[in-house]
Amino acid sequence: MMRRIKSLLHGLALLLPFVAAAQIDPVKRDLFQFGYNQPLEGRAPVAGYAYFYHNQPDFLRTNLTLRIALAPVYLDSELGFVHGLGPNTDFGIGVAGGGFADSYNEIRGGKWIEGESFDGHGAEVSASVYHLINPGDLIPLNLVLRGAAHYSAYDGGDNMAANFHPPEDGANYSVRTGLRYGGIEPTLFPELAMELAVWYEGQFRTHPGAYGFNGDRELESATHLFWASAALSYTLPESKQNFFVRLVAGTSTDADRMSAYRLGGFLPLIAEYPLSLPGFYFQELSARQFALVNASYLLPVTPNQQWNLIFNGATAGINYLAGTEQAGSWVSGVGGGILYRSPSNRFKCIATYAYGIDAFRSSGRGASSISFLLQIDLARHSGDKFNTAQPNHWSGWNWLLGR
Repeated sequence: MMRRIKSLLHGLALLLPFVAAAQIDPVKRDLFQFGYNQPLEGRAPVAGYAYFYHNQPDFLRTNLTLRIALAPVYLDSELGFVHGLGPNTDFGIGVAGGGFADSYNEIRGGKWIEGESFDGHGAEVSASVYHLINPGDLIPLNLVLRGAAHYSAYDGGDNMAANFHPPEDGANYSVRTGLRYGGIEPTLFPELAMELAVWYEGQFRTHPGAYGFNGDRELESATHLFWASAALSYTLPESKQNFFVRLVAGTSTDADRMSAYRLGGFLPLIAEYPLSLPGFYFQELSARQFALVNASYLLPVTPNQQWNLIFNGATAGINYLAGTEQAGSWVSGVGGGILYRSPSNRFKCIATYAYGIDAFRSSGRGASSISFLLQIDLARHSGDKFNTAQPNHWSGWNWLLGR
């Protein structure tokens, strides 16, 4: 029983530090988010998220914004100073920490290798600068600069092989910078959104070196990640059909198992840039380089648009991380399900089935999974429409799309 509870907490803490948007959120929000991904073939680690997201502009003073994402065993927070470094430049100080978010699960050839997986716990402090380059324009262009100091502590977990040694505990420092044009709200399938972004992140470890079986794998002293994203979400005014498309591509230098891009699963709010592949295990594939296309389509099937059919698919080209390769560098997955939303749109619930066309399992290619997603928006008011103050609801979009 304790092992199952520990595994569940591990899964629910996964990747929580990345739910934060890379700019100060100007909208009051109280969101509860839950997501769970269950494979129907094979064994995989628990994959899911559960957190409460609170964003409060005018916190104590008119120029302060407090953001908190609280999970069962992890906290991620930032205090933002609006115009803290000038009329177009905001500043933020962040604190995060808790259990299991630095854990690693080894998955090779469609198999979860528990003996080479381990738990990780950590704490982090960060400072961020958000500069608005084009004040007064309809769609904002932001320059983001963020520095962080993170400490990780590892332990073997219940099922790690006796002769396998996890990485040494230690600190790592990171710097992230990028340009973001537009933005996407931290909600399930926003009605209207667009984003173009390019990013660089450098990760620097104080305790690099060998680990594993007699030092058969390595933590690099420095890893450099480069990626770009283009996304569009649009809802047809009359029929309320919605489509969402996102293209993400990334490359790296000196990536290792702890810093590589990891693709798989269908959990759209588990990360700022979720690398979803329906039907695959969560984070099943490790990549040095990749290009991924995700697309979703919502079709209302009742006059009040409360019930919707949802269809999604993804395809990716992958250059695998050394030691995690498998046959075939192109992978795809598809899925479909049902979405229910309440009349006020405060409540959304999604159940989906997915098929990983190219996923390796013991029976050959192909694997199935199911996902359950839930969102409760405690701050939303009935009848809310597009709000030009929100980061993805600009009047400029209505003009560009002829609305």
